[in-house]
Amino acid sequence: MTTTTVLDELRSMLVQVLDQYGLDDVEITRETSFHDDLGLESIDLVTLGSLLVEHYGEHVNLAAFLAELDIDRVIALTVGDLVDFVIARVA
Repeated sequence: MTTTTVLDELRSMLVQVLDQYGLDDVEITRETSFHDDLGLESIDLVTLGSLLVEHYGEHVNLAAFLAELDIDRVIALTVGDLVDFVIARVA
C-alpha cells in the first residue's frame, strides 16, 4: 500500500467527517493538522477511528495509537502522522 493511496483514502474519510460542519472542501495534505487546521474534536476522532477500522480492519486502532501519545503530541497530530501509522499497521 502506497503513501499516496492511504492519503487519498484518509482524505475521503475526513471529508465524510468534515461534511457535517460544511467543511468538505478543505485542502488536506500530509501537513494538515487535525486540531489546528481541521478543528476536529474528540468525537470526530472517534468517528474517524470507526471509519479506519471499517476500511482497514481492527489492527488499525486509532484509539490505541492516540493513547500512546502525550496530549501535546495528540494536539499536533497531522494527517501525515496518521498515514504513516496506517501504513505501518497494514504492512
